[in-house]
Amino acid sequence: MSDSTVSGTIAFLGLGHMGGPMAANLIKAGHSVVGYDPVPAAVEAATGHGIPMAATAAEAAAGAAVVLTMLPSGQHVLDAYRGVSGQPGLLEVAAPDTMFLDCSTINVDEAREAAAIALEAGHRSVDAPVSGGVVGAEAGTVTFMVGALPDDFETVKPILELMGKRIVHCGDHGAGQAAKVCNNMILGVSMIAVSEAFVLGEKLGLTHQALFDVAANASGQCWALTTNCPVPGPVPSSPANRDYQPGFAGALMAKDLRLALNALESTGVAAQMGPLASKIYDEFAAGGGAGRDFSGIITDIRDKSAT
Repeated sequence: MSDSTVSGTIAFLGLGHMGGPMAANLIKAGHSVVGYDPVPAAVEAATGHGIPMAATAAEAAAGAAVVLTMLPSGQHVLDAYRGVSGQPGLLEVAAPDTMFLDCSTINVDEAREAAAIALEAGHRSVDAPVSGGVVGAEAGTVTFMVGALPDDFETVKPILELMGKRIVHCGDHGAGQAAKVCNNMILGVSMIAVSEAFVLGEKLGLTHQALFDVAANASGQCWALTTNCPVPGPVPSSPANRDYQPGFAGALMAKDLRLALNALESTGVAAQMGPLASKIYDEFAAGGGAGRDFSGIITDIRDKSAT
């Protein structure tokens, strides 16, 4: 692929809550897409959105111009690229110079390893993790944080623009994942702080609306407060008004904070809030919050607070 455009089929591997709507948006835009997912429910939903399905990931990737992966972990990505249990990997079955576009959220080191083996196999590689949740995936308004060589970024940008509203080139291979873990560490820490402040406000006799009206227009203003407010009322669209239906699930926040913790440890950053937030969300997910919106952390804080 020597020019800056993509023509041909996009193999979309991983059609869960995020990947399914994203692939559907590519179909709506007129792209030729073939999908694969091992989960029957995901296959059924994708088929309902008009996405043709392949029997295997290798079948989907063979002959595709772009192989887009949306997988649960870095090990899943690396195994898919290399192949496991004697099965051919995606890098082997893909046509030469295929664009490998990974939209999973994985460790920075794993993203760089995936890029290295893709390049070694004669392909191109981009990491482009996503922020914006299921609602953003359905609406095509997510943000992509992209790690890529400049020419490769220009190649995938038109595709990403069909699935997202903001496309940010963060740097070379792995930079997209680096931006994602930094952003989500900020988000996790800030949601805990906002939740603690609301519980403190309750104890001090403040109404939720009064605290929101002050903090949303003062130095406490942040996304966790003004968009994903952890108490019902002030922001009608926040998950708190739907009994904390995600949204962005607690299990996903716990996963992303573990990725941030891995990055902190590998770089030797003297962080304290990030590791603490990781511990808090691990406990939240293990204690029943895995399937609730991550803003539901306020219920844990409230339950553990002195009466």
